Amino acid sequence: MSTRGRLGRRLIKLYAGLTLYGVSSGLLVEAGLGLEPWGVLHQGLAEHVGLSIGTVSIIVGAAVLLLWIPLRQRPGLGTVSNVFVIGLAMNATLALVPGAHALAVRIPLMAAGIVLNGAATGLYIAASFGPGPRDGLMTGLYRRTGRSIRLIRTAIEVAVVATGFALGGTIGVGTLLYAVSIGPLAQLFLKVFAAPAAPAGSTVVAKGSSEQAILRP
Repeated sequence: MSTRGRLGRRLIKLYAGLTLYGVSSGLLVEAGLGLEPWGVLHQGLAEHVGLSIGTVSIIVGAAVLLLWIPLRQRPGLGTVSNVFVIGLAMNATLALVPGAHALAVRIPLMAAGIVLNGAATGLYIAASFGPGPRDGLMTGLYRRTGRSIRLIRTAIEVAVVATGFALGGTIGVGTLLYAVSIGPLAQLFLKVFAAPAAPAGSTVVAKGSSEQAILRP
């Protein structure tokens, strides 16, 4: 496949992954059984500022991206696209999917949201256009402090969930299931969507490092 063809496939993966991520987050909101860590913060802030959760996601993403400056992180196309596409897709999903009240509907919505989020993460990472703002913050702090990524990620997400919950964000069984399943799901879908190895002599380099494999948008 030509270099242009590979680039086209990567762009499709990027924007399909980001859109699907926003859709999955919207489904988790509609399920009302607990959100992913940053979703808890976005929902809590949305309760107080009078904006939609997707719009708050865009604002928070842009604010986190500003923190890259002192950390000397360099954003990629995926980083900037992440800020806008996920929030817009979440808003669209919430506008199109009717509110669910029966538990028999909310549980499948929650399960679909978690699985689709794993698929979205695999697509987004496989595109190799740079980490999202929030994961770039994590890796930037890792490089600057020398602390383990696991420690930094845990500290950030605990702080995010606690703040979001204090502001009125939803924590529940969905939050717990997301926490324990997103890693294995992302790893599975990353293998499914990973680009084939470049032929010998190719100048195209795939960024499939172990560090990327733990990132989410």
